[in-house]
Amino acid sequence: MADTRDDRPDPEALLAAAREEEEREGKGKLKLFFGAAPGVGKTYAMLLAARSLREEEVDVVVGWVETHGRAETEALLDGPPPLPRLPAIEVEHRGRTLRDFDLDAALKRRPKLLLVDELAHTNAPGLRHPKRWQDVMDLLDAGIDVYTTLNVQHIESLNDVVAQVTGVVVRETVPDSMIGRADEIELIDLPPDDLLERLREGKVYLSEQIERAASNFFRKGNLIALRELALRRTAERVDDQMRGYMRAHGIQETWAVAERILVCVGPSPMSARLIRATRRMAGSLKAEWHAVYVRTPAQARLTAADRARVDRNLALAERLGATTVQLHGAEVAAEVLRYARQHNVSKIVVGKPTHPRWKDFIYGSLLDDLVRQSADIDVYVIQGTAEAQRSEVGSPERRRVAPLAYALSACVVALCTLVSWIMHPFSDLANLIMVYLLGVVFVASRFGRGPSVLASVLGVAAFDFFFVKPYLTFVVSDLQYLLTFAIMLLVALIIAGLTVRIRLDAESAGQREQRTAALYAMSRELTALRETDKLSLAAARHVRDVFEADAVVLLPGPDGRLAVCAGTAEDLVAGEQERAVAEWAYARGKAAGAGTDTLPSAGAMHLPLHGSTGPIGVLSVRPRGSWQSLDLSRRELLGAFAAQTALALERALLARQAQRAQLHAQAEELRNALLSSVSHDLRTPLATITGVAGALLDEGAALDPAARRDLTQTVLEEAQRLERLVRNLLDMTRLESGALAVKKEWLPLEEIVGAALNRVEERLEGREVSIELDRAAELVPMDGVLMEQVLINLLENALKYSPAGSPIAIRGFTEQSMAMLEIMDRGPGLPPGEEEAIFEKFHRGRGQTQRGLGLGLTICRGLVAAHGGRITAENRPHGGAVFRVTLPIEGRPPNLAAPELPAAAGA
Repeated sequence: MADTRDDRPDPEALLAAAREEEEREGKGKLKLFFGAAPGVGKTYAMLLAARSLREEEVDVVVGWVETHGRAETEALLDGPPPLPRLPAIEVEHRGRTLRDFDLDAALKRRPKLLLVDELAHTNAPGLRHPKRWQDVMDLLDAGIDVYTTLNVQHIESLNDVVAQVTGVVVRETVPDSMIGRADEIELIDLPPDDLLERLREGKVYLSEQIERAASNFFRKGNLIALRELALRRTAERVDDQMRGYMRAHGIQETWAVAERILVCVGPSPMSARLIRATRRMAGSLKAEWHAVYVRTPAQARLTAADRARVDRNLALAERLGATTVQLHGAEVAAEVLRYARQHNVSKIVVGKPTHPRWKDFIYGSLLDDLVRQSADIDVYVIQGTAEAQRSEVGSPERRRVAPLAYALSACVVALCTLVSWIMHPFSDLANLIMVYLLGVVFVASRFGRGPSVLASVLGVAAFDFFFVKPYLTFVVSDLQYLLTFAIMLLVALIIAGLTVRIRLDAESAGQREQRTAALYAMSRELTALRETDKLSLAAARHVRDVFEADAVVLLPGPDGRLAVCAGTAEDLVAGEQERAVAEWAYARGKAAGAGTDTLPSAGAMHLPLHGSTGPIGVLSVRPRGSWQSLDLSRRELLGAFAAQTALALERALLARQAQRAQLHAQAEELRNALLSSVSHDLRTPLATITGVAGALLDEGAALDPAARRDLTQTVLEEAQRLERLVRNLLDMTRLESGALAVKKEWLPLEEIVGAALNRVEERLEGREVSIELDRAAELVPMDGVLMEQVLINLLENALKYSPAGSPIAIRGFTEQSMAMLEIMDRGPGLPPGEEEAIFEKFHRGRGQTQRGLGLGLTICRGLVAAHGGRITAENRPHGGAVFRVTLPIEGRPPNLAAPELPAAAGA
């Protein structure tokens, strides 16, 4: 007999494989030389493989190799013939010259294969990436194949285990995704005794490091543990590759290269015994094991007690170390076998059936389906305990309405009989049978399996009693009607069963649709939000609407303790006991509180919000009704809500960290620019003052009075220049700290302009200054001291960037309750596109050689903005620049307060 099993590849698996292949198309391949500890020979094996490829005329280049002074490694590297190398890049850091791998040179050279030693290495400061594995990712994206080396202690997920075993905390780690990215892993293994012998011979470290290494990291027990970790991690990676190959090629059979056990979990009390037996079996075989519960449409009718028992069974399996999974499907056996083949399970454990055998003929047998369809997967059947009993089906609410449903089904049969009685004189019996079958379909779609069976039996009986001769009796004169009755009853039962099944499938699909819609609505709203408090409030609101439960989100504060971020009932964790449970859930990364196995006496359930690097907060939930309302499926949905909330919060936190990092970088850039400018611009006048003062104090120097006066004048000018620089720095500090207080008074522009001109009178010598002030703009509300500083800075800017002897013009006027003040020069003007940039801190025009901090115009903008005005700059039509200060005129000056006076009365 031919094998009828469908061995065609899974289309989803083929599609996933095609996508993976498409993603890797055009990218380089990564080979990882993997070892348990330094000195096992990873670099040596990598160079040996590279030399073999070099002999095949493959373009192999050494990007970076660290020999650690080992003679055998240096001999392979230097030849003869020597392997071609990229020159190292040199970086200056804290007075030292650091040599490192040059990524840009490698990308420019683009060899077929590049050797990059020590994947977990931390790069020198200032290079493109902080870690070498990030350099390797760039190389792979550029299509360059890479050989690299890695020790097991550098894998991120094993960091804690390595620290516990060796007592050494490894700081340089590589994410586990790099192991998954490797196209090939070659384990370089060396027994601990051989490695210790190499260490004593000086082939691992230099002589001064040998004794310290042997007494710490290189203890034999440490090496044995690290070797096991390396072997296991390599086996896991190879197993992943094997399963990927099986999926891609549609291989449905189990390749039992490693033992994996699956136990079927259900609401029966017998499941607990199965779980414990499976744990003992997995322990003896050193095998991983899975606990699987299949939620079918019929499972939706489980009682609250059965649902709670399923929760307890899955929790028990998880505590004993199983991977717990909940599946959804119409057939339990089909879903179990599909999962088993996807995970290469070799053994399935089920309970021995305790129900009557006749039920297998009606409802089917899970055990029989598993045995017949499992092919090369072993099926273990374990005897149930004495207390094992059949799970009750139908919730208490349904059992209470069951008598009414049976009565209504009888009424439906009576209605069908009435319709058939009317049709009987002019219709065949076959049509009457259709009427009864239609009634059975109606009952099955409305009231379930039991009432539909009753309707089927009553329908056959009514058809015989009213429409088969002799009428109004159950006596059958023609025996062929017995076959009709049997077929009619069988068809009715089949139709009823199918209708009930379709109904349950529809209910299950509706529940899944509601779940998907709830998750979609929550995800859509969370995606649009950025602030953590708004995200937390939205998540709590969705939990309240879907689960009819109060919820709050707790996030760690500056002191590391959890604090309520937002929620629908902030008193939910008001008590110390409740907050302690939430702290426990956050610290351990496990759910705790009511409805769990940890601290169940609490008033709320506390779910940790897991981010990519660990818990980032806690979602606390308290149903407004009974905890029984949170059954298995709803808790699963609540877990999905928590995962969505965690993703959204982590996105917001990472965005905030990125913003802080950007601000820090900008602040660092400004600090460096300030230090550079200050050190240069302060050093020049200080050097001049120091030199001139020294000359004046030199008793041996013969200086005439004129020369002495010139030197003294130089000291004065440089001191004044130094005073201006310090004043600008202080003004900038006041502006940025918000300590600037504006005291507005009604002052004439003429007074402010005159005071500013007096301050720069000496520097204006030899220049023509024209002043045009509109009398209507004479009084303006402003802070006289601050606006005088603005004019001084603008005049100094004009003096600095215009030719000596060129004119400067000052014009003041009013325009629509705004006072305008313009300072115009005849210099080279502003570079195109820099009309706004010149007001930024430390900015100097392109090509300008004038000295200064570049703060004068920035201070002007800040002082004018503090008045509620604005300052702009533009080029004049015939050369030069014009700076325009605009100040608002609000209210009237005191002498113009009377309403009967005209607006220009003060002119």
